[in-house]
Amino acid sequence: MINGFLQQKRAAPQVLVENKISFAGPEVELSIYDTFEQASRVALKSDQLLFCGMVTGKKVMHSVDDYEAAFYPHESFIMAPNQAVEIDFPEAKIHQPTTCLAIEISTDRVQTIANQLQMRAPISKSYGDWQYQQSLVHTHHNEQTQALLERMVHIFTENEVDRNCLIDLAISELVIRLLRFQTRDFLLCHSEKDPEFNGLNSALQYIKSHLNEALNIDALCRQACMSRSKFFYQFKIHFGCTPMAFQQQIRIKQAAKLIAQGQQITQVCFSLGYHSASHFSRLFKQVYGMSPTDYKLRHLSS
Repeated sequence: MINGFLQQKRAAPQVLVENKISFAGPEVELSIYDTFEQASRVALKSDQLLFCGMVTGKKVMHSVDDYEAAFYPHESFIMAPNQAVEIDFPEAKIHQPTTCLAIEISTDRVQTIANQLQMRAPISKSYGDWQYQQSLVHTHHNEQTQALLERMVHIFTENEVDRNCLIDLAISELVIRLLRFQTRDFLLCHSEKDPEFNGLNSALQYIKSHLNEALNIDALCRQACMSRSKFFYQFKIHFGCTPMAFQQQIRIKQAAKLIAQGQQITQVCFSLGYHSASHFSRLFKQVYGMSPTDYKLRHLSS
């Protein structure tokens, strides 16, 4: 795992707060930040897009618009170029550092990848084009993103003959995942504001209002006014997955929200249409990297 590689690569820390080890690549830099003592309001800013992935410990991020959020392992915090934040390190200790990966990606590279997506998988013109939205993003890693970050640590820290090519491919994948995440959230917000805007908006609202039911594809196609084949094609272009996988993502996200608010885990499980608590727990752990019980304890103790 990531932490094992970092233990091997760390030297004796030069500083106790945000000790930095960096590895350069084409149009990108990966840095490992270790903090060995509690600190507060440590400034962070970059002139490039900055993708931060937590490895160990806890940070509390503060932005200039008074946004505040706790930041844990298996989560990412993505900052727009020239966006400033301040960071608290409430749990850092000399033998238990708070550790984070930070990947700086050039804005030109991000735009190039957005243009490639627009050419190869264009979304409906009524929504606009693929583009990076310069906003603060706080998200949880799914299994694929977590595996990608672990692979990137391998690639950056090892001197393989194809290192630069592998870095290039990994960065493209990371940016595509960010663009898909932002586009999904944009489409969800758009469908909430105007569910009758088009067939896809109507179908999204149907999925969200029937989270506790098995997905009825025929009903979705009627909502979207599309044939079955066209609906599946359009859905996958816009969301990168099938409607069933999308419903699963929304269910788990809603479950996490309710559990963090203190609701009973079994109640949340069955209210969202899961018929087995153990199956729900396995799915939850795949997305959030911990059991629903541990997730609840983390948020209730924050």
